[in-house]
Amino acid sequence: MEVAGVELVSVLVAAAASFLFGSLYYFTLARPWREAVGKSEEEIAIAMSARTFIVAALAQLVMAFMLAGVLMHIGIGSIRAGMLSATFLWFGFVLTTMTVNHGFQGARRSLTLIDGGHWLGVLLIQGAILGWWGEG
Repeated sequence: MEVAGVELVSVLVAAAASFLFGSLYYFTLARPWREAVGKSEEEIAIAMSARTFIVAALAQLVMAFMLAGVLMHIGIGSIRAGMLSATFLWFGFVLTTMTVNHGFQGARRSLTLIDGGHWLGVLLIQGAILGWWGEG
């Protein structure tokens, strides 16, 4: 099934894969991330409601759909090109936005590195899957 020329199955697969990556990534880096955020385990546990995970999953779904649309419009249809495009989008939009926000919030540099690495991984995975699927 397609919406606006984008194959929804590819978007769902890309979103699910990147969400799984995020789960493993933050599970592995839980302690350094918690220290970078400056919150206790109890404070983090309170914030981790079902609603938070639903919002995260929906955000990754939207991200995958938008990335598929970008790749389609620029004619990208390979794993390499999908990953390269995702890297450029991460560098130009995600990393820059996070750096500004974290700077004004007074967040630790380690938080920007950890979160930035997560979003780079998300976009690389989505770009690879969408490029392989031939969204271009």
